[in-house]
Amino acid sequence: MIRYALRCAHGHGFDAWFRNSSAFDEQLAAGQIGCAVCGEREVGKAVMAPSVVSGGAAPESGTATGLGLDRPASPLERALAELRRRIEQESDYVGDDFAAEARRIHEGESDQRPIWGEATLGDARALVEDGIPVAPLPFIRRRDD
Repeated sequence: MIRYALRCAHGHGFDAWFRNSSAFDEQLAAGQIGCAVCGEREVGKAVMAPSVVSGGAAPESGTATGLGLDRPASPLERALAELRRRIEQESDYVGDDFAAEARRIHEGESDQRPIWGEATLGDARALVEDGIPVAPLPFIRRRDD
């Protein structure tokens, strides 16, 4: 895995992890990388210094790897973690049935409630065109859920 510091055309900085440098290039070319702050698709690598740990440094207390990847570091990461926590706590996860369930709720065929899940770009576009309010989330479902 490789972590890149990225910057969007609007100047927002954020980090992202990729399998390797080729995966970054492929995802960028396919338009699959967006700014974590504003969603802008015009993204590039920011200047970054390598992180070096000396041989005598001990892993950080409370982390499995010593890298601190188990908790958010920046204010933006903390805000996104809190958003995720609230969404997971206060809404129903409906998985791949998101578009159909959103439509049923909008048409009064299902109970009014906040939901989240996955939808194809085409399904999301159709919901918006039909006046059904939806918004993309800045995260995906955890694999360990």
